[in-house]
Amino acid sequence: MFELNGFRALLYKELLRFWRVAFQTVAAPVLTALLYLLIFSHVLEADRQVHGVPYAAFLVPGLVMMSVLQNAFANSSSSLIQSKVTGSIVFVLLPPISHGAFFWAFVMAAAIRGLVVGLGVWLVTLPFVSSGLAAPGWVLLFALLGGGIMGSLGVIAGIWADKFDQLAAFQNFLVMPLTMLSGVFYSIHTLPRFWQVASHYNPVFYMIDGFRYGFFGVSDVDPGQSLIVILVCFTGLALLTLSLLKRGWKLRT
Repeated sequence: MFELNGFRALLYKELLRFWRVAFQTVAAPVLTALLYLLIFSHVLEADRQVHGVPYAAFLVPGLVMMSVLQNAFANSSSSLIQSKVTGSIVFVLLPPISHGAFFWAFVMAAAIRGLVVGLGVWLVTLPFVSSGLAAPGWVLLFALLGGGIMGSLGVIAGIWADKFDQLAAFQNFLVMPLTMLSGVFYSIHTLPRFWQVASHYNPVFYMIDGFRYGFFGVSDVDPGQSLIVILVCFTGLALLTLSLLKRGWKLRT
């Protein structure tokens, strides 16, 4: 019972942390995604279609999922690095909360922030682009798993980084390239052969492609394959994160 209470308290703290500054953590990313849509659809559309879908509509799922992923990562990573820099991490580590409860509280909070931002992005695009949902279950599944993956990666980054500069480097040189070069703004079939092959080594590509399948029922690769890839990624990252938390690496030492 105490374990469950500790998990609930930590989850509530993480949710409250981003919701209290929702103008910055939710509204700002929604506005950024809307600007991407307006600029790219105006400059590149010109009656262009991708997989039989108008380009502006094609952009929407990619922008929604990109927002989910980036904000899930930002939530867990920023929370940990702030706690470490200010020294308040001790108040999280002192209570008898297991590493499993710690992990799930941070990852669930990160995924929820990602989903809130993603939902906001989708809603603000509706007046501009008509985008239905061909398979809502796939949309929710890929959004949850994508948020979980990036939430886990954010925990790893927050544990590893000792200062904000290191966390910024992790985000700018790993997370940002992976998300921007994952098919958010294009189908990989429009790329040269080399970059098509390279895209298949980017796990974020499978998150974006599977998520887009839920909107239109079309994708660059089989959605079942995408699901397997991201399940493997989530499992691997979860096990690694749990191992680091159990050891207390760079947290208790």
